[in-house]
Amino acid sequence: MHSNETAVEKKHYVLEMVKALILSIIVTLVMILLAAFAIKIFNIPTDSIIIINQVIKGVSIFVSAMICFKLPSCGFIRGIILGILYILLSFVVFSLFNNEFAFGINLLNDVALGAVTGLISGIIAVNLRK
Repeated sequence: MHSNETAVEKKHYVLEMVKALILSIIVTLVMILLAAFAIKIFNIPTDSIIIINQVIKGVSIFVSAMICFKLPSCGFIRGIILGILYILLSFVVFSLFNNEFAFGINLLNDVALGAVTGLISGIIAVNLRK
C-alpha cells in the first residue's frame, strides 16, 4: 500500500507543477501586454526592455509558486524545477512566436535566474502554508 500512496503523491506533485507552469505562462503573457502598453504610452527607452523582461519572468515564477504550491514539502526543489521548466517553456513559446530559436549565453543566464527565483519562491510558498 505504501508504493500506491507514493505514486498518488507523485501524481499530485506533477499536477501541481503543470498547473504552476501554465499559470506562469499566462501571467507572463498578461504582463508582456501590460508592459508593451506602458512602453508605448510612457515612451520607455528600449534599453529598459531587458530589465522589464527579467522582472516579468521573476514575477511570473513567484506568482505561480505562491498560488499553485500547496503541498507541504520540498518547496526549494519544486521551486528550482519550476524556475528551470518555466524558462525553457517560455523560451520555446516565445521562439515559436518569433519563428527563431536563438541559443546563447542569455538562455543560460535566464535558466540560472529562473532557478534562483524558483528556489526562493518555492521556499516562501511552502513556508507560508505551514
